[in-house]
Amino acid sequence: MKPALKPASPHFSSGPCAKRPGYSLAALPTDALGRSHRSALGKARLARSITETRRLLGIPEGYRVGIVPASDTGAFEMAMWSMLGARPVDIFTWESFGEGWATDIVKQLKLADARLFNAPYGRLPDLGQANPDHDIVFTWNGTTSGVRVPDGHWISPSRGGLTLCDATSAVFAMDIPWDRIDVCTFSWQKALGGEAAHGMLVLSPRAVERLETYKPPWPLPKIFRMTKGGKLLEEIFEGATINTPSMLANEDYLDALAWADGIGGLPELIRRSQANLALFEDFVARHDWIRFLAEEPATRSCTSVCLSLDLSADQVKKLVKLLETEGVALDCGSYKDAPAGLRFWCGATVQADDIRLMLPWLEWAYHQVKA
Repeated sequence: MKPALKPASPHFSSGPCAKRPGYSLAALPTDALGRSHRSALGKARLARSITETRRLLGIPEGYRVGIVPASDTGAFEMAMWSMLGARPVDIFTWESFGEGWATDIVKQLKLADARLFNAPYGRLPDLGQANPDHDIVFTWNGTTSGVRVPDGHWISPSRGGLTLCDATSAVFAMDIPWDRIDVCTFSWQKALGGEAAHGMLVLSPRAVERLETYKPPWPLPKIFRMTKGGKLLEEIFEGATINTPSMLANEDYLDALAWADGIGGLPELIRRSQANLALFEDFVARHDWIRFLAEEPATRSCTSVCLSLDLSADQVKKLVKLLETEGVALDCGSYKDAPAGLRFWCGATVQADDIRLMLPWLEWAYHQVKA
């Protein structure tokens, strides 16, 4: 039968992601709007985003945290173009975004000493192939496949190379072992439901050393430059951004950080994401027509939950449209380059009760299009 109750929020998009519960645009401070980002007020608000990010994520002392242009994409491109080439590089990919980084390394930077380890959607490549003397490039969580690395134990603590990690759909939802990560990037519009176009860049002391001692053989555009005269531009990591940021988006991010802190910080964010995944695991276990795209339970993402169904690609499109028409699940279709299926964002800004109320609709919609 058609369910009677609907989720309070039908927002399950994997980016931009659902706003925090109780969010109100009208509640954001407006005193920084119309002010220069280089004013004392503007710089202080940007610096606050940096310090609160550091505190909530438990980023170690000595690591730099900065706000950079062009979302996670800009942050990761910035890191690759500025640091790669000093050593051979091992690239691990298993979905479209990781494959994009591989394309940049092989076809744009044209690094000759690059080894590519690839796995199809649903699987991880053999992470044990990583050479600790090489730089390593990988995504922590494959947003388009729902496959994540289970931990950081495969990364050598005594490595000679740098680890460059795209963690945009993992931070604030998964435990990141900072001692194994030298470069980490993410964006505001993912795990905390912030706004787009701003990236976060986290650098270990070893990454800073690379920037100050290595000059890549290719030219760097202005928005990629993090050093001057062989020294790190520290102001980038103190609230002075390379280009003009949105002060409204920054206030939105500060609001999300304050909410996260108020509910219990990182441990509670991780707990909520894992509890949301558990609801899907229970549902999948009780229905034989749906399964996780991730083949191994230890690699299942607790943010971008990707599912396969016993339906044709056209039937999946009809199901996604039906859920949207009923107003119970928006933007839940799989990524355009991924296998036909569903993708539900399950980070901490998604309420467990909304998932509970949506799942009966998913079952109803499946039988409607299957008939």
